[in-house]
Amino acid sequence: MVKVKRFTAIWCGPCRQLAPIFEQLQIRLSELATFNTIDVDTSPEEVQKYNVTSVPTVIIEKDGEVIERFTGLSSKIAYVNAINESLK
Repeated sequence: MVKVKRFTAIWCGPCRQLAPIFEQLQIRLSELATFNTIDVDTSPEEVQKYNVTSVPTVIIEKDGEVIERFTGLSSKIAYVNAINESLK
């Protein structure tokens, strides 16, 4: 199974724009992937582990390996395509 991690912050405007997209992806792709939202202000160990330097950042993992990384806001189709590609 693929893991999709969204690094976000309450004060981040693009992060707020990504929230409904992420929720739609979670509903649509819940059979194929797990989705986690990580607040950078309350999870510094996760931020350090994944070397997150900007928000929003979305990381797609498979078998513990980072397959894809998005920094900044991307389109829903870009996330869908990356998730689907990682399932191959």
